[in-house]
Amino acid sequence: MYEDSNKSPEVTSAIESVVPLHIHVERAVRQYLNALGDELPTDLYELILRQVELPLLTVVLEQSRGNQSKCAQILGLNRGTLRKKLKTYNLMS
Repeated sequence: MYEDSNKSPEVTSAIESVVPLHIHVERAVRQYLNALGDELPTDLYELILRQVELPLLTVVLEQSRGNQSKCAQILGLNRGTLRKKLKTYNLMS
């Protein structure tokens, strides 16, 4: 599942023991909907994307020490797209 020949066995083992991200997302969405009770949310897709995208950009930008090219590479985005997203969330330095 997490095969990467560049990773040591210790790192691979640690990654495999982590709960998959999709499990966390599923739990959070269920909790959110349960908290709403009978109230129907609107624009849930956009809400979730914004809630996930901001911390994702923030953390990866921190990890790359503000290097936008490296950040874009980690995220699999082109640098122009990354810059647009950073502006959207007021993360431009």
